[in-house]
Amino acid sequence: MTTAMGAALRRIQLGNALSAFGNGFTVPYLYVYVANVRHLGASTAGVVLAMLAISALVVLPLTGRAIDRRGPLPVAVVGTVAAAVGSLGIGLSETEPMVVASAVALGAGIAVIQPALATMIVWCSTTVTRSRAFATQFFLNNLGLGIGGLVGGQLVDEAHASSFVRLFAIEAVMFLVLGAAIATVRLPRAPKVEDAVPTEERARGAWRALFGDRRMMWLCLLGFVMFFACYGQFESGLAAYATEVTRIEPATLGIALAANTAAIVAAQFVVLKLVERRRRSRVMALVGMVWTVAWIAAGLSGLVHGSQMVATVLLVSTYALFGIGESLLSPTVAPLVADLAPASLIGQYNSAFALVKQLALAVGPAVGALMVGHGMYAAYIAMLVACAVGITVLALRLGRMLGPAQDQPHRAVAVPAQRVEAEPIPAAV
Repeated sequence: MTTAMGAALRRIQLGNALSAFGNGFTVPYLYVYVANVRHLGASTAGVVLAMLAISALVVLPLTGRAIDRRGPLPVAVVGTVAAAVGSLGIGLSETEPMVVASAVALGAGIAVIQPALATMIVWCSTTVTRSRAFATQFFLNNLGLGIGGLVGGQLVDEAHASSFVRLFAIEAVMFLVLGAAIATVRLPRAPKVEDAVPTEERARGAWRALFGDRRMMWLCLLGFVMFFACYGQFESGLAAYATEVTRIEPATLGIALAANTAAIVAAQFVVLKLVERRRRSRVMALVGMVWTVAWIAAGLSGLVHGSQMVATVLLVSTYALFGIGESLLSPTVAPLVADLAPASLIGQYNSAFALVKQLALAVGPAVGALMVGHGMYAAYIAMLVACAVGITVLALRLGRMLGPAQDQPHRAVAVPAQRVEAEPIPAAV
């Protein structure tokens, strides 16, 4: 069983890495492609980016129910097909209606894939191995995105639309490769989550059960603040602050993003060894502290006058510190969602948390761009420092609600084993 689970997990991780590689080809160039290459204008490009988020918000409330009823595998395959159709459609689109419709398919497909893959990883891992499985997924995602972005940059030519079509075609093929990889996965019939495989009779009142779970609601609040203060600012508020206040060149912003990816790739498994056996709530609290330093560094980069090199180093350090914080989160948050979920609602919990992330990614850029765009630089940095401090406070409060099985599963598993070893052997009569 353990060997079969390991083989299934490796196949899922490989497919996911290749999908991220394909995604990296198009993510940096979507706006430029729609607005400039296809000459559809900035407003249409904005609508396309909005549709990616809106379609995800629409399908995610339904995705968890489908996963728990049908299982994660068929749901994930449907998601990969939808994403492939959407990606290829964007590449071939020459009109506004077609590119918007394709963006809806791509956004919905990616939104479906994420919780379905998370549920498959839960089924193919144990409480003890789950942190490492999710950390590996996060590492491969970032590595794939980074390599894909670098390769895509060598293939793209803004003067030729065909070069962009090639990028979107590669992304579509990689989604289909992911679908083919997971379609051949044999999920364990008896996963290491009690009664995890859904039966025909699904527990009623799934949303009511989720909203009634105080620990999950607290984790969702914590997750929203995390995603708002990090991912929600990367391409909007922080990028605008970097160019308008710190006054770095756009090309240097690319170096800062590369520093983020490099920090994740370099730190992920080192960090994993340090935090794997520690309390998850304390690790998340540490993330808040790291990001507090990151936002203070960003604020200082805008105050340094006369030394552009120092300002640039501070700004690049901000992105690198975010990467370290992200590497701390990957082995803690997703496994905690799985360990909080009742066995029959794992898909529902994963989808609900993905929905929280999507909401933060929709609200975060809007708030960041609005504040920086109106010159509220000091208020912007102060708000995000407060959010980072809030992450620490919320995480410590959540830790008081969690039991050992959720907060420190390695210790929870080790203690019963030690007790069994300590039992005296009855004397022979």
